[in-house]
Amino acid sequence: MRQDYQEYQEQEEQVVYDRYGRPKKKRRRRYIPVTTAKLKVFGCVTMLCYSISVAIIQNGLIHMGDYTTAEFSEMLSNDASLMTVAGWAAAFQMIGGLAVPIFAFLLVEGFRRTSSYKNYFLTMLAFAVLSEVPYDLAMSDSFWDTSSQNALFSMVVCLAMLYGLRMMGEKQGFQYRLMQILLVIAGVLWCELLNLAFGLCEVLLVAVYYLLYDKRGVKVLLGCAISIMYVTAPFSGYLIWAYDGQQGWHENKYVFYLFYPAHLLMLGIIVHFYL
Repeated sequence: MRQDYQEYQEQEEQVVYDRYGRPKKKRRRRYIPVTTAKLKVFGCVTMLCYSISVAIIQNGLIHMGDYTTAEFSEMLSNDASLMTVAGWAAAFQMIGGLAVPIFAFLLVEGFRRTSSYKNYFLTMLAFAVLSEVPYDLAMSDSFWDTSSQNALFSMVVCLAMLYGLRMMGEKQGFQYRLMQILLVIAGVLWCELLNLAFGLCEVLLVAVYYLLYDKRGVKVLLGCAISIMYVTAPFSGYLIWAYDGQQGWHENKYVFYLFYPAHLLMLGIIVHFYL
């Protein structure tokens, strides 16, 4: 079980030989163990940084949406303090990019471990609907905005895609491999059509992490290549590489579900009523 993670969990010493045939001891390379709980906390913290960047700094302090690109560039060149604030927004957004591959990886882990796909899907869908107004309030300073939908809807699309990938993966034949490719393309198209946050990247990452689940090195490298569209996101590849397959401390799973709409609602209230 989970043989792909056992190599870095082993701590015993191994005897090897140098070029002269003399035995020497070499300790296996060790990794800091990363559990599911640690990944969830890391993902939530980095996601919070991204939301602060967009909601508080860009929308609340700078009001970037009120200016064209040319106007904003001119303002930056004439205002050093504005440039500093914009720099903080960029820094927080780059930190937030680290969350993208983490949540894609966790979704695949959840899909493989869940005892009820139906409950998992419906829970994700319910929290996606619950999060939409807080998302619009935080990201666009309005109670309803159809220009972009929250990231949990991307997760819903990914879960639907995963169900299809699993069904096709249980069958043999070229036509079923082709169907898997078409399912991934359909997931991308749905995310783009519905303007789902992080949709394109999440669908591709989820497909890679699922289809190459047992090929740890390959899936991490491909995941880094895909997530480079968020600049810093590939650095999360180390955490995925060092994942030990363990749950970590036990917490109420709904805490992390609730964190998403709760932090967006808090930021949205600050932006709408105080900035």
